[in-house]
Amino acid sequence: MFTGLIAGLGSVGAATASQEGARLSISTPLAAELSAGDSIAVDGVCLTASAVCAGEFEAQAMHVTLVRTTLGRLHAGSSVNLELPLRAGDRFGGHVVQGHVDGLGEVTAVAADGFARQLRIAAPAEILRYVVDHGSIAVNGVSLTVAAVAQSTFAVSLIPETLERTNLGRVQPGAVVNLEVDVMAKYVEKAVRMMAAVPGVAP
Repeated sequence: MFTGLIAGLGSVGAATASQEGARLSISTPLAAELSAGDSIAVDGVCLTASAVCAGEFEAQAMHVTLVRTTLGRLHAGSSVNLELPLRAGDRFGGHVVQGHVDGLGEVTAVAADGFARQLRIAAPAEILRYVVDHGSIAVNGVSLTVAAVAQSTFAVSLIPETLERTNLGRVQPGAVVNLEVDVMAKYVEKAVRMMAAVPGVAP
């Protein structure tokens, strides 16, 4: 489990695609905290480190991951957000992030908002159904608060710390980003649906 608080940026050294999937090599000081078999979130996607050496780790991405996320678009030199899993006893900031990307969004506008920067992101209806004003959402693995919701888009505001520490500070209109909605919203929806299906039980 993750919290959406990015620990650092990594640089893709190689992204090798084949008929079997893709292999990523990522340089980061966080490699010193990894062993083969450990989980790490890469732009919000939970991957398993398959190999670790000085200053870098390798991970594999299956076809379904490449289709559902931005990992299939990575290339040498790409900057990625990295987060290690939450340890027992750690402070819990952000919100519950599983590293299971729900879909892709497209940045449609970037605008200055005082010392912050606001991103407007277009998302499919199956994701927007779980997005609410002042709720939580993970964008490229970053835990953010929803500032506004429209019919086909939502907006988030990025503070200077987020702009500096994550790759969201570099995105421009047209950029494609990974989106993971708050899993609590899914549980609530399922519970209400099941209650509605029980005769005599009002949701």
